Amino acid sequence: MTPKTSLHNAQLSLPIINITPYFLQPSPEVEIQRATVSAAIHAACRDFGFFYLDISAISDPNEPEELTELARRFFHSSQEDKDRLALSNQDYARGYARLKENVTNGKADNHEGIDFYRPVDKPDKTKPLWGENQWPTVPLFRERYETWVEKMKMLGLIVMEAMAVGLGMTPNEWQELRTEVDDSFWVMRAIGYPPLPNDYDGFSCGAHKDYGCLTFLYADPTLGALQVFLRRSEVGPDLSGLPVEQGDEEGVWINADPKPGCVVCNIGEREIWSNGLYNSTLHRVVHRGINYRIPFFFEPNFDALIKPLEAALRIQEKEKENPTLPGNARKVKEYKPIVYGEFLLTKVSNNFANGKGKYDD
Repeated sequence: MTPKTSLHNAQLSLPIINITPYFLQPSPEVEIQRATVSAAIHAACRDFGFFYLDISAISDPNEPEELTELARRFFHSSQEDKDRLALSNQDYARGYARLKENVTNGKADNHEGIDFYRPVDKPDKTKPLWGENQWPTVPLFRERYETWVEKMKMLGLIVMEAMAVGLGMTPNEWQELRTEVDDSFWVMRAIGYPPLPNDYDGFSCGAHKDYGCLTFLYADPTLGALQVFLRRSEVGPDLSGLPVEQGDEEGVWINADPKPGCVVCNIGEREIWSNGLYNSTLHRVVHRGINYRIPFFFEPNFDALIKPLEAALRIQEKEKENPTLPGNARKVKEYKPIVYGEFLLTKVSNNFANGKGKYDD
């Protein structure tokens, strides 16, 4: 089916959710506020797979703006300087990737980037994902980015807790789940997007879904760059003029433009935990101007066993018993448990032209 874009679709937008109540001291009133936040996140994960997360409670707007400025300085340094941090120096996951070195859907992406992963014990660059991070020599780069990592790790745990409440997990169930994400095998990228050439028949980054748990994306104020595919029917004719990337699914591509004080949050391919209750959403990047993006991927622990949560199964059992739901809503796929690290290794093997790999966004 063809994706739709129309004036009617311009009214479609991602929800904005303020996570502040989860950073306040507990009280009866705060608990009510937290429940409201959790319900909103639950609905957003089911209906969109994407939402804006207001993080003004933990981050001054100047902080991520400084990160993009530091990224700009790095990407504007000489090619020789950037190549000193080449992925091939380490495990082909940590370090700098040249323009069009990353591949999505068999096509080179029109961006360059530098990737950082959770530090590991006894690093060994001959093992996939087990090398050491390579930091630019740009003044304050490492200091500011490592501070951001700590904030995003904290945010990841908070959002996971809010999701647990939204799913109706018991306190014991949440504590058990927390042990699977409390040592997140996180990934952070700084990405530089030059303008797409006029004759380039692709995207800055093609349509894809993220791999793991949660993505927190900060981007500079460029409009119309990040696009999210919403599954919808009867939404009007396609006016985008862009190639079809979503197969036979019917829906619409909408812009997820940056909003002050917010990061864009989306769920990765975590269908196993939710047993398909939450679905990862296709997204892509199209840049006509220069842009910088800082995605942080909050992932499970490397050795985490990912299996369907009892809370999600309880919801699905109740919905199966509801005859008013459409037939597809009552069908439940059975997901098998996986170890996250093993899953990640299979995913990252497909992204690079040389057979190595890393994250998109």
